[in-house]
Amino acid sequence: MSGVVAMLVAAWVLVGDSPARGTDLGDVQQHSSVLGNPNEPDAIITSRAMFPTSRSVVLIRDDAPPEVVARSAEAAVKRRVPLLDVGPTSIDPVKRELARLGAGTAEAVDPATIPDVGIAVAGLAGRAGPASAAIAEPTLVLISGGPGSAAAVATASAAGATGIVVSSNDLRASGDAIDFVKRHPGARVIGIGGQFGTPKLLTSRIDAARTLPELPGGGYTVFPGRRMVALYGSPGSPALGPLGRQNLSQSIARAQRLAASYQPFSKEKVIGAFEIIVTVASASPGIGNKYTNVIDPSAILPWVIEAGKAGVYVTLDLQPGRSDFLSQAKIYTELLKYPHVGLALDSEWRLKPNQVHLTQIGSVAAAEVNQVSDWLAALVRDNHLPQKLFVLHQFDSDMLANRDQINTSNPELAVMIHADGHGTPPVKMSTWNRLTTGLQPGIHMGWKNFYTEDQPTFSPQQTMAVRPAPWFVSYQ
Repeated sequence: MSGVVAMLVAAWVLVGDSPARGTDLGDVQQHSSVLGNPNEPDAIITSRAMFPTSRSVVLIRDDAPPEVVARSAEAAVKRRVPLLDVGPTSIDPVKRELARLGAGTAEAVDPATIPDVGIAVAGLAGRAGPASAAIAEPTLVLISGGPGSAAAVATASAAGATGIVVSSNDLRASGDAIDFVKRHPGARVIGIGGQFGTPKLLTSRIDAARTLPELPGGGYTVFPGRRMVALYGSPGSPALGPLGRQNLSQSIARAQRLAASYQPFSKEKVIGAFEIIVTVASASPGIGNKYTNVIDPSAILPWVIEAGKAGVYVTLDLQPGRSDFLSQAKIYTELLKYPHVGLALDSEWRLKPNQVHLTQIGSVAAAEVNQVSDWLAALVRDNHLPQKLFVLHQFDSDMLANRDQINTSNPELAVMIHADGHGTPPVKMSTWNRLTTGLQPGIHMGWKNFYTEDQPTFSPQQTMAVRPAPWFVSYQ
C-alpha cells in the first residue's frame, strides 16, 4: 500500500487547443496523471508529458501505411525523439508542439507526404540532431487503441518509458500493464486520453492491479491466454452430467485429462474446468412456485476451493425457472469472489410466468442479461479480481432475445455465447453457424459435446477444427 500512497494522482485534463494550459512537466514527472484532449492526437499529448525539449522529431502522416509507421517508430526510438502523426486536422497542434519542444528539424520516411508544419523535413538517411535525454525512473504510459496509438507508443518508448495500448478503459484488461505496476511499485503511470477516467479511478485501478491474483493458467484476462475444457453437471447428481458421476478429486483429474487431450490442437494453453449447475431446473413448482432448486453455496464451496488449488476454472451455472438470473446470482456472491469462478446463464431454463420446463423452451431478454453483467462487473472491480468468464447458453435464436443489445463492453468480463446444440454433425454445425452469424464484436464462442445425445460425439480434433475454434468446450 505504501507504493500507492507514493503515487497520489494529480490530474491535468487538457481543454481547448492550448498546449500549455493545465500542464506542468515538473508535476507530471512526480505523479501519475490522466491527460486528455479530443482535439489533439495521442502522440502530441504523450510528447508533452515525456519531453521537456527535443531539437528534432520524426513525422508521419496520420494515414501512413503500417510499414511506414513501423520504420518511423524504429527511427524515433533509436534517436530518442518524439514521433508525431500529422494530417489535415492536426497541423496546428503539431506546429504548437514543435514550437514548445524547440524542434528545428524533422525527419520522415517520405518527406513529400508531410504537410507544411513550419520546419524543414528531411529523409531518414541523416541524423536529425542529437538525441533527447531519456527519463530515468520507471514510467508506464497507457494509450488507447485508437488511430495514432502506434505513434504515441513510440514517443513513450523514445523517452525511456513503457508505452502500452489498452483496448478498454481499464489497465487491468492488459496483462502487460498489470505486470509493469507489480514489478515497479513506485512507477509513474500516465493515462493518455479521457477514457481512463478520473485520477482517483486510475489510482484505484493501479492499486487493484498490484494485488490482482492470476487466473488458472496465468494472466489476468480470460482469453486469448487459454482455452478451457469443462465437465458439466452438479455434484452428486449423475443424471445431470459427467461432473456428478465421480467424487471431487476424481472430477478434477478427469477434467485435467480432458484438457490434456485438446492440447495438441491448440497453440494456447488448455486448462481443465468445471461448469457446476448450482440452481437446477425442476419439474415441480417447489418453494415459491419457482420451478428451480437452489443448492446451498456451502455445498459447492469445497468444489470451488479444491478446483482452484488444482488450477481448474469453475463456472457456476444458473437454471432459474420462474425466478430471475440476478436474484439467483446474488445467492452465490461469496463464491463469485474467488478469482477462478465465473458465471453462466442457462436461458433454456428461464421461464416466463405460467410456463413449465420441458413444455416451453425458456428465454431471457437482453435487459436482464445486462443487469447481471453490470452487477458481476462491479463485483470484479470492488473485490480487485481478474476478469471473469460470463457465459450465455443458447441453441435457439429466441433464447437470447435482442442478442444484439447485450452489453459486451464491461472489461471485467469475457462474454461468451455457448452453443448447446446436439445431434448429428450436420445438425450441430447448422446450430453453430446460425449462432455465429451476426455475432457482436467482443463475444467469444463456446461449444458443448454430448456423450449420449450426439451421433457421434466429436473428437477433440474435430471440435477444434470448427471455425471459429471454440474457446470453451464442455461435456455433458
